[in-house]
Amino acid sequence: MKGKFDSIINDSRPVIVDFHALWCSPCKMQSPILKEVATELGERVRVIKIDVDDNSQIAGRYSVQSVPTIIIFKNGRAVWRQSGVVSKSQLKSVLLQNA
Repeated sequence: MKGKFDSIINDSRPVIVDFHALWCSPCKMQSPILKEVATELGERVRVIKIDVDDNSQIAGRYSVQSVPTIIIFKNGRAVWRQSGVVSKSQLKSVLLQNA
């Protein structure tokens, strides 16, 4: 996944990376919010989910200590990050600032 992950986050459009775990209740609340954002913004944004239990190297590389953690990348660089459930309006605001 590492090589593929690096090529995905190097996109010129914003890439939302949802670091999550299957056992995490707040992660289950975050998922539909991300789907709505992806639907509303369409091709202007990409959303990927990284299971921290299956991809501990990637999670460790970005010092993900809790789930969910959302990191927005643009051109391979992390431009925003937050742990905990993030609202749709907050995500859209950050994405539009980094579009």
